[in-house]
Amino acid sequence: MASALILSALAMSFIVGVRYLLTSGGFALATHVRQPGLYARLGPQIRREIGWSMASALIYGVPAGVVAWGWQAQGWTRIYTDIHAFPIWYLPVSVLLYLAAHDSWFYWTHRWMHRPRLFRVAHAVHHASRPPTAWAAMSFHPWEALTGAVVIPALVFIIPIHVAALGGVLAIMTVMGVSNHMGWEMFPRWLVQGPAGRWLITASHHQRHHELYSCNYGLYFRVWDRLCGTDRGLGDFGKTRA
Repeated sequence: MASALILSALAMSFIVGVRYLLTSGGFALATHVRQPGLYARLGPQIRREIGWSMASALIYGVPAGVVAWGWQAQGWTRIYTDIHAFPIWYLPVSVLLYLAAHDSWFYWTHRWMHRPRLFRVAHAVHHASRPPTAWAAMSFHPWEALTGAVVIPALVFIIPIHVAALGGVLAIMTVMGVSNHMGWEMFPRWLVQGPAGRWLITASHHQRHHELYSCNYGLYFRVWDRLCGTDRGLGDFGKTRA
């Protein structure tokens, strides 16, 4: 049992690490094409971001590996594979439930990480990326990585979800995490500044967090920021993107 758990954790850490390298690398390449020179002279920073991110991948892989083993070997989780086990309409609902729960957890733990002592001990690692790049999405101190590593693994024991829908949640989490840090807005102005943009977080919104620190704490949605009075709008490039 112990060896199976260790192997599962190592395998999941490897998968998380490869997923990070491919996704961040892809968005970094897109940045080179669409915004040439944006990351010029940021080589040392990017190397630090990759180093911290690979350490985070190892941490993220441990609870993910336990969940993967528990699901396949013990049936511990509420992950299901039979598409007819729940109504079809529940597939998108489950994705939204996971994103809403993850966003709530992220908002409050992120805001907590901005308390002076916790910021100095842990969160300062992430904010050392000035400006953030596509490689910074998982650039966390290990203590902060732990807070992010447990939420999705915990949810699979509580909220039923089809394995494909879970894959969709993980894909959204990865793409949003990377694209929100890449330093330019890939979405058109009509979306970012339109009705949807008032509730969804893109790079423009998160960039303001890295500029001002004490605002815009959300991950996917602006709901908690609006409710708690911590929404400070968009960064400058979000206001000018055509």
